[in-house]
Amino acid sequence: MQEYLQGLNDSQREAVLHRDGPIMIVAGAGSGKTKVLTTRIAHLMASGVDAFQILALTFTNKAAAEMKERVTHILGNNEARNLYIGTFHSVFARILRAEADKLGYPRNFTIYDTDDAKSVVRTVVKEMNLDDKHYKANTVYNRISNAKNSLITPDEYINDFGLQQEDMRANRPLIGQIYTAYCNRCFKNGAMDFDDLLLKFYQLLKTHPESLSKYQRKFKYIMIDEYQDTNTSQYEIIKLLGAMYENVAVVGDDAQSIYSFRGATIENILQFQKDYDEVKVVMLEQNYRSSQNILHVANHIIANNKGQIPKKLWTSNIEGEKINLVRTATDNDEGKYVADAIQEQKLRNHYRNSDFAILYRTNAQSRSFEESLRRMNIAYRIYGGISFYQRKEIKDFLSYLRVIVNPGDEEALKRIINYPARGIGKTSVEKAVLYANEHNISMWNVLERAAEFGYRANTLETISNFVVMIKMFQSELQKKNAYDLAILVGKNTGIVKDLFNDKTTEGLARYENLQELLNSIKEYTETPTEDGELLDKSLGSYLQQITLLTDADDDKGESDVVKLMTIHAAKGLEFPVVFVAGLEETLFPNAMAINTREELEEERRLFYVAITRAKNRLWLTYANNRYRFGNLTQNEPSRFIDELPQERLDKSFAGGNMRNNQTNYWNAFDRPKYPGENQKKEAKTEKPAYLVSTPVIKIKEHIPSPDFAPSDTSNLQTGQKIEHQKFGYGEVLKMEGAAHNPIAIVKFEHNGEKKIMLNYAKLRIVE
Repeated sequence: MQEYLQGLNDSQREAVLHRDGPIMIVAGAGSGKTKVLTTRIAHLMASGVDAFQILALTFTNKAAAEMKERVTHILGNNEARNLYIGTFHSVFARILRAEADKLGYPRNFTIYDTDDAKSVVRTVVKEMNLDDKHYKANTVYNRISNAKNSLITPDEYINDFGLQQEDMRANRPLIGQIYTAYCNRCFKNGAMDFDDLLLKFYQLLKTHPESLSKYQRKFKYIMIDEYQDTNTSQYEIIKLLGAMYENVAVVGDDAQSIYSFRGATIENILQFQKDYDEVKVVMLEQNYRSSQNILHVANHIIANNKGQIPKKLWTSNIEGEKINLVRTATDNDEGKYVADAIQEQKLRNHYRNSDFAILYRTNAQSRSFEESLRRMNIAYRIYGGISFYQRKEIKDFLSYLRVIVNPGDEEALKRIINYPARGIGKTSVEKAVLYANEHNISMWNVLERAAEFGYRANTLETISNFVVMIKMFQSELQKKNAYDLAILVGKNTGIVKDLFNDKTTEGLARYENLQELLNSIKEYTETPTEDGELLDKSLGSYLQQITLLTDADDDKGESDVVKLMTIHAAKGLEFPVVFVAGLEETLFPNAMAINTREELEEERRLFYVAITRAKNRLWLTYANNRYRFGNLTQNEPSRFIDELPQERLDKSFAGGNMRNNQTNYWNAFDRPKYPGENQKKEAKTEKPAYLVSTPVIKIKEHIPSPDFAPSDTSNLQTGQKIEHQKFGYGEVLKMEGAAHNPIAIVKFEHNGEKKIMLNYAKLRIVE
């Protein structure tokens, strides 16, 4: 048996050894799917399959790089460099570069990110004299994006009665015309947006039989990771590419299908067996990530879904601690509780900040956690904020580089034509756009021929100087690598000087960001492949690489910070300790996603994904009262709490006076009893729950004795009496823990039994 097969369990080995014919690998959370995929690729290559014939598609560049690295490690050679491994968008962009002329695009076409695409939408809406408050760029762009992901062209959109009726009901009847104008503008600019990389590749295969045959023969073995996240266009492309040999291997988990809002459809994986004859199905059900308690809770939750492939994850890991279910008075108390718990776990179990993740349903929930973590001086990072590459100074500089590669890129051109300020005003720019539209040429063509369009002498000279500068940069494209050309741009445009002269705090940050960008370009040009050979280090290659980066690729995992993110952003990640916050009706499940059983089941899958991110410890929290949209609202616990197996939970409440009239909100708990609650109630003078702040566990505060001085506890013994600054007097019941990290179990007179870490606690030995 090959050595690389020895570390696999029976199901994993079965998936790896299957060679020809379609196979669906249903990989439960934490079941080692990446290991199976990479070992399967390595086994194909070890069995004589040419690396050039293998196509592996993922959803992040980070996952693709990890797969290629693992294959290289398994085989012990550099053949993995010949594999086509990458995201759908990066692989298809690579092919489209070579085939662009068949679709009428230049090979150096620009790839518009979401911001660029929305900017084009705004331009089109303005030119059509439509109300931009009604035809909002975000709304229109999402509509166009959904159409493209469903392989609906502008003509098909306009002729689709159902879509037109939807637009009429939304009082946006002209979206079809905007879609048409948007596509025409992108084509004229020599640009594709992210969705075009799928749509145009599909059109290439459908309308050019020679290209379809070429890539069907080229990719004899196809593997798709996270198949449950594929949309209609990705599904149809795979069907076309795999039709000749049908050696299609899909890996995924229907229980983790959570991206319907992006166009992903769970039916792709649920119906895979109907798409091919004699599909082999392998179930990976052994979980290597989570404790038994965490996994039991996850299984219990997802069992409530009807639309799924039946499976039950199991693990040989330890049983682990019970899941902590914590109810708090307010969202601020929820934030404080989580920060306190993180600090306690760091002290007690020597966790690092990076071992913790706080997950929530919506980005707006991060505020209370940020405030509490800052107060306790705990380093954190929010994922899903402004990407480095979306910052203004970065976009400005990259726009120069984009125009050098593709001068037809109107969005980039408009951004830089008067930055730094050179006297080409808004009116002159608008004239250039108008002339370009009237003569059906690019804005760059107008600038090149500015003398023909009646510009005044001083403006004409400025435009001419700008054009000459860009052409000078273009003349260096074939001579200089991306970094050397970027340095030339920085010096000659005045961008670096402009940012350097801004001595404000914000200005300094922008200058540092630009330096970081230049550093990243230098790193790109100097990073060799595994065999020491430099790849294509041209400016065009660099721009494509950064344009196709995803949020997950931005994280290098180097900082010791607590990670805050939405559950959607957390998919594919794992953490020793996880807090899932905001388990309240209308928040989680979200009020916008409970109108149908399908929507509710996706929310439940989202909860399942959140739970299965945790390895060792899991907290679930929710608040009685939460500020939403500026108003304090009372919340009912999430229906998902009722679905939790109660015997696996450790329930508590924190951060407020729970003695109030909201007894109906205890449907997930046994209603707590409070001292004297059966006595005749006094006149109601107490503050509302959300205005009262009490500790998580009620502690009888102790005033240290006047002669309190910490003792040497290195030889502390069972039975000794001690004084604690906060908990008071107690007796040592037991000593445990390692010699370098001793723990004393102490019974305090007024505060019960507690575990005290002697390396951190200050105790006075009384006797």
